[in-house]
Amino acid sequence: MSKYHYRPLLRCALLFTNFFLIIAALYHLKPVSRSIFLEAVGSEYLPYVWMATALVLGLIVSFYYRLVARFSRLHVVISTVLIITVLLVFFRLLLIQPAQITAFAFFIFVDILSVVLVEQFWSITNTVYSEEEGKRWYAYIATGGLVGGVAGGLATGAFIRHTSLQSVDLLLVAAAILLGLIALTLVMYRTGLYRSERGEGDERRVEEGSWRAILAHRYLKLIAVIVLLAQVVEPLVEYQFMTVIEAAISGREERTAYLGDFFSLLGVVAIAINLLLVPLVHRWMGVIAGLTAQPLAVAISSLFYLSSSGLAAGAALKIADRGLSYSINRASKELLYASVNPQLIFQAKAWIDMFGYRLFRILGSLLILILTQWLPSSDLSWLVLLVCVIWGVALVMLRREHAERVLKRD
Repeated sequence: MSKYHYRPLLRCALLFTNFFLIIAALYHLKPVSRSIFLEAVGSEYLPYVWMATALVLGLIVSFYYRLVARFSRLHVVISTVLIITVLLVFFRLLLIQPAQITAFAFFIFVDILSVVLVEQFWSITNTVYSEEEGKRWYAYIATGGLVGGVAGGLATGAFIRHTSLQSVDLLLVAAAILLGLIALTLVMYRTGLYRSERGEGDERRVEEGSWRAILAHRYLKLIAVIVLLAQVVEPLVEYQFMTVIEAAISGREERTAYLGDFFSLLGVVAIAINLLLVPLVHRWMGVIAGLTAQPLAVAISSLFYLSSSGLAAGAALKIADRGLSYSINRASKELLYASVNPQLIFQAKAWIDMFGYRLFRILGSLLILILTQWLPSSDLSWLVLLVCVIWGVALVMLRREHAERVLKRD
């Protein structure tokens, strides 16, 4: 095999494995954080923990932004993973007998590390692929994360059911996986994946620390709108799902095992979409068509949940939201960034995917707190339907802007 064919395959394989490890570690942690939170705190406090997560992440993102601007991506990534690993060991000790504040803090920690690690990964990926290359490779790279979700979810259920490990012991399993991620990161550095050239698709440069320049960038503003509308929907869907979980399943270990199995199923659905549909949709219908799939599926599933708000309907709604978010929506969204220069990508994603993402989660959480004072959780699906309509309108506007950028590039 020639070097020309070998290096693209090597690059894809390394990024696939990197994403696999990130999501495998995360899916050992998410079931534990959710199960412990329901036991120690309760689903009615979910909006409060989501708002707290947004506030904490708002503090972190400014510090993270400065690190990205000042230090190499290699050092930022390795330092981030090391800090997370140490904190996992610390939380393992605290969660032996979890108090409410500890369960609350651990939920926030898991949500933040999931955002930071995933966005770091995609920021690196976006700087080494053009949009045309991304159409060919992104579905396969994203599948690494989906396979990691399936493996992590299945392992979680198996560890709880068939070994002496308890929920809190899975934190150490995740820490071990992240140590493997550090070793892989060093291998990726040696292959040159952390030495990307400045992109040619956008001549605009952003001064260090200037988020106003991002707001002045019309294309990025439209991307932000669709990302943030999705983030309004996520807590509404998550609240409905967690409410039916709490009502249907009692016991920490049983919930952890169920959630592990559910997340693995969600990953299987996302893999099927990623491998069977994403390349075809991107090739024949375009990036914007890929972005339309999630709001359409969520709207249809919300109608089902309105008619039957049981465990099956809640699971279907969650899969429609996260299953498409992790597959066709993620691959499509990242392709939108491919024509933007690398410096702007890192700064824009720090604000859009971390700060703005969580800011709009506060909005979704506040809507839950307000509406559930008078309405059952199932009626939140009416609000989800309304947001999906607005989401569709934003996609129409983004389609025009994206088409203009493609014409200019051609």
